[in-house]
Amino acid sequence: MCNRFAYVLILTASLLFSLGFVGLVQAQHGDMQERPGHFMLAPDELEWGPVASMGDGAEIAIIEGDLSAHEPFTFRLKLQPGYEILPHIHPEYERVTVLSGTLYFAHGYEFNREETRELPVGGIAIMPPGDPMFGYVEEETIIQLHGNGPWGIEYINPEDDPRRDTE
Repeated sequence: MCNRFAYVLILTASLLFSLGFVGLVQAQHGDMQERPGHFMLAPDELEWGPVASMGDGAEIAIIEGDLSAHEPFTFRLKLQPGYEILPHIHPEYERVTVLSGTLYFAHGYEFNREETRELPVGGIAIMPPGDPMFGYVEEETIIQLHGNGPWGIEYINPEDDPRRDTE
């Protein structure tokens, strides 16, 4: 009886291992096929353009999503040395990851370099809707933002909004 149980156990384990291995091979080959909604992008394939709501010294590359729609989005901002992010709020959560350079960032209604926290490559900042924030960079810095739209920016001081110059 003991030998029969051991035999069944070994057979079951072998079968499960074989099925798992076949599944793993299929999953690896399946990843190589194109799927609807599935894409990959190398950094040099990003298309950078101006950001009307941020003015000179900032460029945007939208990776996915329509920023004006109720849907997920991902984009990158490239900020030139000395760029200041003046106090502002967003209508939805802001989730930021520093990809290159250093972002100096803080919560607050007034721009104050002394209050910022240094966020190096890999640094993360997550702020809830309506929380005022500001920051700056000293070197070219690229950050990635993701969240759910619609996305927007409202400056605490309307005079800081570069879009008012074009209206």
